[in-house]
Amino acid sequence: MLRVMNRDRTVRISLARSTILVEEARRRQNTTPTASAALGRTLTAAVMMGLDLKDGGSITLRINGGGPLGTILAVAESDGTVRGYVGNPSVDLPEKSRGKLDVGGAVGTAGFLEVVRDMGLKSVFTGSVPLQSGEIAEDLAYYFTMSEQIPSLVSLGVLVEPDGTISGAGGLFVQAMPGAEPDLLREIEERALKVGPVSHLVKEAELADIIGDIMGDIPYDIIDQIPIYFRCKCSREKVASIAMALEEEDVQKALEDQGCLEVWCNFCGEVYCLSTEEVESIRQRNDSRESPLN
Repeated sequence: MLRVMNRDRTVRISLARSTILVEEARRRQNTTPTASAALGRTLTAAVMMGLDLKDGGSITLRINGGGPLGTILAVAESDGTVRGYVGNPSVDLPEKSRGKLDVGGAVGTAGFLEVVRDMGLKSVFTGSVPLQSGEIAEDLAYYFTMSEQIPSLVSLGVLVEPDGTISGAGGLFVQAMPGAEPDLLREIEERALKVGPVSHLVKEAELADIIGDIMGDIPYDIIDQIPIYFRCKCSREKVASIAMALEEEDVQKALEDQGCLEVWCNFCGEVYCLSTEEVESIRQRNDSRESPLN
């Protein structure tokens, strides 16, 4: 992600190329084109917002508009990593028009966009707004304006090829800082809208060149350029501890029927197969922790 500000520090632009991380999420979750677009937009937005946090912070985007996709969840860390999933990855809808996926119809509008910021403090910041279109970018712009009082232009896009793979994905935020002149903001936003869909732009051009086209002759400085990744935090140990919360009868039946206890991660699709010996070892460790001191 590339972030720049005009010399007066009144307008900030964030531009991300998220093609690789969105393709990894698609591959891991085997999403349909519509589900890929919805999840990819959400992952991109989350990772862009996560980079605004201090070290150790995280941000969660949760979207559920009552549509067939169900809940879309993305969790981003301050280090440029993100993970997420869509409730029903097999949902696909007819295109709204040629080349235009019906993300809004799949997401729905009978629900909310929720943002949870964890700064590593005792409490977390939570904000939510009613979904406006289900297209995610418009909903996020509404959130920034209404919940954080930051007038914003938000563009999110995912370009899905006929074989289902992702050839372009990205996001663009144009945000007004205190003291932003309306005419300057309008000029930048107009250029941003004219350059074309962000998914096509990041596929064909360098981020710095796209920023140059948007800023025109307005002097600006590059604030930073940070790599972004899809990365899950699951592990065999974490999955095993969660598995132990299952009913004893269910665990035993799985061991008998399958020869192992299969547990999979919603975020990355990784499947863990816990053997009878592993399950017994975890049980013994748990029992020793729970036994009272002599």
